[in-house]
Amino acid sequence: MGKKYQWILAAIMYSAISTSANAGYITTVPDGEANAPVDIYKTENVTGPMQTNDWWSNVAWQDLSTAAYPHPLAMQHEEEGLRIYYPGNRIYENGTYTIASVNDIHDFTVGHSNSDTFSEAKVDGFSDWFVTTKYESDDNSITASFGHGSPYVYFLYAGGNPELSFYTIPKVWYGDENSPVLGITMEGAHYALFGPTGSTWTGINSKTLTNLLNGKDYFSVAVLPDASEETLLAFQKYAYSFVTNTQVDWQYNNEKSEVTSTFTYTTEAKEGDTTGTIMSLYPHQWRNSNGTLLEYTYPSIRGTMKTIAGHSFTTSMTFNGLLPALPNVGSYDINTLASYVDEAEAENYNMANVDTYWIGKRLGKLAVLAPIADQVGDTVASTQFRDEIKSILEEWFTPTNDDGSNKSSSVFYYNENWGTLIGYPDSYGSSYELNDHHFHYGYFIKAAAEIARVDSEWAEQWGEMVELLIRDIASNRRDDNMFPFMRNFDPYAGHSWASGKSPFADGNNNESSSEGMNAWAGIIQWAELTDNTELRDFAIYLYTTEMNGINEYWFDVTGENFPESYTASTASMVWGAKTVGNAVWWSDNTEEIHGINWLPFTAGSLYLTHHTDYAEFNYQTLVSENDNSEVFSLWYDLILMYRAISDASGALNLFKAEAATLTPETGNSKANIYHWIGNLAAIGTIDNSITANYPFYSVFNKDGVITYVVYNMSNQEVQVTFSNGYSLTAPTGSFTVNDSELTSPDDDSDGETSDGSEGDTGDDSDGETSDGSEDDSGDASDGETSDGSEGDTGDSEEDENVTSAKSQSGSLSILGLMGLLMIAIRRKFTQSVNVK
Repeated sequence: MGKKYQWILAAIMYSAISTSANAGYITTVPDGEANAPVDIYKTENVTGPMQTNDWWSNVAWQDLSTAAYPHPLAMQHEEEGLRIYYPGNRIYENGTYTIASVNDIHDFTVGHSNSDTFSEAKVDGFSDWFVTTKYESDDNSITASFGHGSPYVYFLYAGGNPELSFYTIPKVWYGDENSPVLGITMEGAHYALFGPTGSTWTGINSKTLTNLLNGKDYFSVAVLPDASEETLLAFQKYAYSFVTNTQVDWQYNNEKSEVTSTFTYTTEAKEGDTTGTIMSLYPHQWRNSNGTLLEYTYPSIRGTMKTIAGHSFTTSMTFNGLLPALPNVGSYDINTLASYVDEAEAENYNMANVDTYWIGKRLGKLAVLAPIADQVGDTVASTQFRDEIKSILEEWFTPTNDDGSNKSSSVFYYNENWGTLIGYPDSYGSSYELNDHHFHYGYFIKAAAEIARVDSEWAEQWGEMVELLIRDIASNRRDDNMFPFMRNFDPYAGHSWASGKSPFADGNNNESSSEGMNAWAGIIQWAELTDNTELRDFAIYLYTTEMNGINEYWFDVTGENFPESYTASTASMVWGAKTVGNAVWWSDNTEEIHGINWLPFTAGSLYLTHHTDYAEFNYQTLVSENDNSEVFSLWYDLILMYRAISDASGALNLFKAEAATLTPETGNSKANIYHWIGNLAAIGTIDNSITANYPFYSVFNKDGVITYVVYNMSNQEVQVTFSNGYSLTAPTGSFTVNDSELTSPDDDSDGETSDGSEGDTGDDSDGETSDGSEDDSGDASDGETSDGSEGDTGDSEEDENVTSAKSQSGSLSILGLMGLLMIAIRRKFTQSVNVK
């Protein structure tokens, strides 16, 4: 290590096949495979890679887009113009789902006085959370700009005047035909309509209002929190300060383990000299900001939005560290754990025609198994697992057959038109709609990071394609000439979006939030191991921000965002216009509704343990939804691992009772189940009040007993200091737990952890391990695809590509037994042992 890779594939991206060393992609779609559409609805002002997977993405995909939900407003492009709607006072609640979709009648449409209809609206520009769209017909045009958190919509006109059409006559409560500004109420929603100084109105007391621009070309609308003159005048101050650019900047402070994000607005004064704007902040923002808030708030599907005025605001969030694997301090029997490693070692996996999602699941499983195999001393198994990872990745990263021709399967294709990598075989719309790339490719990246941890030469040889996958889902460069900036992550909403096209009436969606976290965790580890501090800090920003978004909008750990009548304990899917807690794409089974936002369980999942009270509430709700039974027919392994967050000893007992007949979810293994539960039983859950000045750490708390864990990723010893004053020295390439570098716990089954605290004792038994929702899919979950066709299910049955080729008696291999013996000997005579 110690080398920073500077990949150069972009320079040769126009060749028929791009390769460097042993990695590359093709630039021609394999015969018979689906591809993203040729046409992109954009003006000549938009150049470079096209942004997808955003809250407004559908504008680029079709002539007149479906509804978009920047909050607090919503809008939809129609033939007559831009429909504007305020969902805040029309949120519909029905137990396990909440909806705030655009009504097809209200509130009003902003059209053009000289054009009755337009055939299309195109993307005319975009920034980090704003978009500009344009209608054109001959010399007549409307250009509209709007974005996340803005109560304003800004318009520029050519060839005519703003003409607003209402279904019913609006109530005008401020201004008259001779004033440039009107205050109106429409079906309980309050707006201010801001014409230029000197402009007048026609049509008051009718269903059509026209602002006569008086030779000017600008106009704006704002949704108001109330119908008072005082509020209108406060918003009028910024009504002519048009937002022209939005930008997020981030900084990771290593000493404080803190991520600071600054959201900046660039504005242009159309009249007067006022700059800045009024911004409304989502709960994950205002909870983590010290800015001076205004008195105005908006209800939204995400919870209460609070406002601030100015040019920018800043949030600060704690990063509680990341480990490449859990340490080996669990309350488990080491021989039983080794037997589970043997079971995984005995599997035969058929790679033929496996798509990017399902091969990704296989990679993720292996990446978790390899360190566990190291910890039980089974070097044969750990080598096999890593060799399989290498084989899969090298196959996918090699674009040609032996004869030099383009491969048609297990290959990545670069689409220059959109600026994206598409893997074939594809699934769940990952090709023709660019869905779910962060879910699919995150597994590739996480697996590559595991290899890089132990084999820097492999990382250098094959790393170019890993870097390209990272840039596809989360490029940190606005000037990237191959990929859009942060494709899958929405910096203002604070979470990812799954659908590339977002063709839904309820906006974009994201289901498996945990698979997004898996991707960011993989990038953090990869970047550290390749000495790319800039990328590492960016990925820490993604991971930390999305964690806060998940806690707010999927779990609602504060209990303040979901409506009181929302009876579900979790959101299975988050949409622009709704929160769904009663279904996933392919099922309404309660196990999968909960589990889709937990998988895959890795060391990167420890953020799930930050709120143990919520975890207990969520689990008990799950049990109540299962007829008050703690035995589940689907994804029982995931449920047990989640149960361990609030009751590890209970989860361990349940695992013992059910182990013989339990079948893990396809991307999981019995070794991982036992290892996760055993570690939480021994050392507890994350204590998020204590931080460290080194990113690869975790601080655990079990009944007041603190355990400090560090994994030193560097090639030299590091001194790690924690925020409470505790300090430890971490040798290179190994775990350090408290003051001791650790390989394995004492395996005398007395439940004692490495720090001397008591833990639950594992045994040596063998273990095996919708109404209200839209019916189209845009995510990577194991089920129905975005076009409504059936995909592979994600139930607890073994994947058809996995078969057992070895007895499941639980016996250790000879090499495994030798490894355990050597560990015991070394433990007897030394105080610390190195382990990869």
